[in-house]
Amino acid sequence: MDAGNSKTDVAVVAADGSVLATARGGGFQPPVVGVRQAVDRLAEAVDRAFAAAGVSSVGHVSACLANADLPVEERQLTEALHARAWGTTVEVRNDTFAILRAGVEEPRGVAVVCGAGINCVGMRPDGRVARFPALGRVSGDWGGGSGLAEEALWHAARAEDGRGPATELARALPAHFALPTMYALIEALHLREIDEVRRHELAPVLFATAAAGDPVARALVDRLADEVVTMAVVALTRLDLLDEEAPVLLGGGVLAARHPQLDDRVRELLAERAPKAVPRVVTARPVLGSALLGLDHVAAPARAHARVREFYDRA
Repeated sequence: MDAGNSKTDVAVVAADGSVLATARGGGFQPPVVGVRQAVDRLAEAVDRAFAAAGVSSVGHVSACLANADLPVEERQLTEALHARAWGTTVEVRNDTFAILRAGVEEPRGVAVVCGAGINCVGMRPDGRVARFPALGRVSGDWGGGSGLAEEALWHAARAEDGRGPATELARALPAHFALPTMYALIEALHLREIDEVRRHELAPVLFATAAAGDPVARALVDRLADEVVTMAVVALTRLDLLDEEAPVLLGGGVLAARHPQLDDRVRELLAERAPKAVPRVVTARPVLGSALLGLDHVAAPARAHARVREFYDRA
């Protein structure tokens, strides 16, 4: 299974790589609703997938879950899933590992995911991994759609009242919500007249403003590229992959959109700092990565990996 903040994908896969059934469910947010209720929501999709496959349990559960950011959280979630008796064995990983495994033929390389937040993981076939806490500013993170929206609002507010340089963001951000000024947008956000979750809509506005040539917006996009490459290089270094050809997978809504400035700058910086890295955007569904990790766990043959990949290539 691959469970993100907004949706969950479940697949029942045979040891030969045949996909017996799939199901989709709601988001997985244990920090918001608690572990038990979050796993209850997973159960809805699991039950439907099991029924469609004609099984009541499986040999192994491979679960790549959002909000499993620390090893202690992975252990807690492993216990919670094991208690459901869905499988004889259970392995929980952060969902960034699903993006990584979906994009490589063997568990080797680094993935940077930039969606609502930003995260990076790396792995080698010998089991070594590199990862970051990815808990926001408290763990040193900068970027992601939410972070970009906050930065854009900050610069636009200061531009409107004169504390910062002029930027087209001061017009474009409130205009997105049909408001005349940044003051009006600030007031609407503060009074919750605009739902908090809608702030993520401002990241595409930032990219459009940057594409039109606004210097402030362009500087923010360049900063994000620097953060993406910094995380990738640190992970490559930790895994002793910096001096050999290794894939760097780019995933998540922000990176998968392939905004020209961001995409070009990431590749330019990688060429400077990790010349042997091979950047590649991953568009495959992350549940494929979770299925491949499951097949890795049971030492399935290469043809099983190819079969499940072919299924998702057609999906």
